Amino acid sequence: MARKNLLAAAAALAMAAAANAQTYPAKPVRVILPFAAGGGLDIVLRPLLQKMSESVQQQFVIDIRAGANGIIGTEIGAKAPADGYTLIGATTGTITINPHVYAKLPFDPVRDLVPVSNVGATSFVMVVHPSLAARNVREFIALAKKHPGELTYGSPGIGGTNHLAAEYFLQQTGTRLIHVPYKGSQPLIADLVGGHVIMGFDSMMATMPQVRAGRLRAMGVAAAKRSPVAPEVPTLAEAGGPELVIGSWYGLLAPAGTPREILLKLHTEVTKALAIPELRERYRTTGLEPIGSSSEQFAMEIRDDTARWGKVARTANVRAE
Repeated sequence: MARKNLLAAAAALAMAAAANAQTYPAKPVRVILPFAAGGGLDIVLRPLLQKMSESVQQQFVIDIRAGANGIIGTEIGAKAPADGYTLIGATTGTITINPHVYAKLPFDPVRDLVPVSNVGATSFVMVVHPSLAARNVREFIALAKKHPGELTYGSPGIGGTNHLAAEYFLQQTGTRLIHVPYKGSQPLIADLVGGHVIMGFDSMMATMPQVRAGRLRAMGVAAAKRSPVAPEVPTLAEAGGPELVIGSWYGLLAPAGTPREILLKLHTEVTKALAIPELRERYRTTGLEPIGSSSEQFAMEIRDDTARWGKVARTANVRAE
């Protein structure tokens, strides 16, 4: 009798979960962005969420909770009820790099969060000030080896994706530069343009407007092939450097325990939005490649990235406070 009661209860729960998924979302969904408005994550998710809102006839409301390299907002999301009404915007840095560069996080990315979908990814571009004598990556490597520890590179902050991207490049080329951290991508780009630092890695969204204006020089894109957005920019390998694939993805996560039916519903809505030509073209012009992976696929991507960036962080001994 007890076994029958347990089976009946389990069946009732399954039916309730299915019913909830069919009516989901029945109210606005909060989407926490752990970075300031106007940044890469905001640029990627805001138009996507608008299309999703139109599709389900419920609002996906952005809640900016910036600070501590994405840790503050991600923690808030990780500790929210797992009912599908709180989602978290995520990047490569917040999920796969922060665990390696911070001594302790107030959440566990694997235990406390579940992937929804990888919305899209952008490749990083190695840029330098136009006054630099080196005209390509091969010449840059030679110059850096001739003057070890004298040239500078900047990043939007210690322990971020940009910082580790540059460190990965240095590790692969056997060069040594001085790191100059900034508080965000905009001040980094400003000082690159001003010639206060020589080199940096950043997204196509951040770098290509300055490159096309002649204020920065693109040395190479960290990708396996040239970008259709900037076909004139060679890959790092084509320019005489190592064959590196470095960039940042932008995705959606949910608190662990969110029903699978809801995750599937959200993934369906993401892929529907990404199929809209208007949105795909908007992303294409910024250098973003739409992806729309499933929860399971995204989990594998996160696992692989976590292992790769962990090795880079340990080798470079990168630690953030």
